[in-house]
Amino acid sequence: MTSTTDPALRSFVPVAPDSDFPIQNLPYGVFETSGPTAAPGETPDARVGVAIGDHVLDLTALEAHGAIGTGGRRWFGEGSLNAFLSAGRSVWSEIRSQTSTLLREDTATLRDDSTLRAQVLRPLNAVRMTLPVRIGGYTDFYSSREHATNVGTMFRGAENALMPNWLHLPVAYHGRASSIVVSGTPVRRPRGQTKADEAPAPSFGPTRLLDFELETGFFVGPGSALGEPIPIERAEEHIFGMVLVNDWSARDIQKWEYQPLGPFLAKNFATSISPWVVPLEALEPFRCPGPVQEPEPLEYLRSTRPQSYDIRLEVLLKTKTMSTPHRITLSNFKHLYWTMAQQLAHHTITGCNMHPGDLLASGTISGPTKESRGSMLELTWRGTEPISLPGGEERKFLLDGDELLMRGYAQGDGYRVGFGEVSGVILPS
Repeated sequence: MTSTTDPALRSFVPVAPDSDFPIQNLPYGVFETSGPTAAPGETPDARVGVAIGDHVLDLTALEAHGAIGTGGRRWFGEGSLNAFLSAGRSVWSEIRSQTSTLLREDTATLRDDSTLRAQVLRPLNAVRMTLPVRIGGYTDFYSSREHATNVGTMFRGAENALMPNWLHLPVAYHGRASSIVVSGTPVRRPRGQTKADEAPAPSFGPTRLLDFELETGFFVGPGSALGEPIPIERAEEHIFGMVLVNDWSARDIQKWEYQPLGPFLAKNFATSISPWVVPLEALEPFRCPGPVQEPEPLEYLRSTRPQSYDIRLEVLLKTKTMSTPHRITLSNFKHLYWTMAQQLAHHTITGCNMHPGDLLASGTISGPTKESRGSMLELTWRGTEPISLPGGEERKFLLDGDELLMRGYAQGDGYRVGFGEVSGVILPS
């Protein structure tokens, strides 16, 4: 535990006990103040902030005011987190400590200065969240043993569920960074080639098997040079923080196209992420061991330190006829077989260089029970077991007008460190 994660800390900003954003969290995001909620005379621009309760604290303004900073360098003036990500852990910790101190109930700087407070503290419902990072590279892993086993069982049978390499390395594919969108962005149903088993040839049209994938992701902080792997014992020095990820998937397009090179059009149409990046320091109290890895990985993937986190994850579905969303999945990050440190070490073992702001996603996070399955493909077992929803509706896969929401948080003593949510509504093709 550090001074910024002490459960006894309280802010002068009111924070409800079930808020995702207490002073122990302070996740980073980028917001805009344009539109009807902007102050008189205010021009549209993107600003970096941290969430506290139902408010966002403007770090760009605080830095310009001189209330936070390190060594005279400006970290928050570019409308993204990239410069800050490149700074490294010592700067991250210093800025986090300064921000936490400013927000504490016993610190008068903001609490008693109504003019400054009005300039830097805004209601969350008065800003528009944007992508927090300029994402240069995106890699999606396949790191849940339960998910890989479920999918393998469906398509190859239980005796061949896991491919021979799966227990030896973190499997992944390179995704499309340009189609990563922030929570709330509608997702249009993609069109592509599909082929029914009994059909003599493929056909073209909208996907009929649109799916979600419950994932998390992490942003790379300081990068690495081409030809220089990141050793696993130093991997966390390069991991800034985590977001929720929905890797939307068109299963029928995927089935036809994926051999021999893996996902392509079935994944590239949209990937949604939550707007708030939770720093690893905020998650430190929730560190825990992950699953036992047997056989033991090769030496470059071995670590003696627990490298998972106890983070509750849930998926909710809201159809056009429902007034409130209904939970369909309850899982946990700690189920992941391959850790973030292992993913990063494996990604770079060839000398692949990383850049600040690169996004590495976990792959679908499924647990050991049916309720903890992280995709419609698993929940409905390829559509053979539809899920029942309030009002008598059923779903095998997602329909136009459906809204999919993902939430996640780690529960502390009297507080929670949460991610907010990542959501998206399905639009017709």
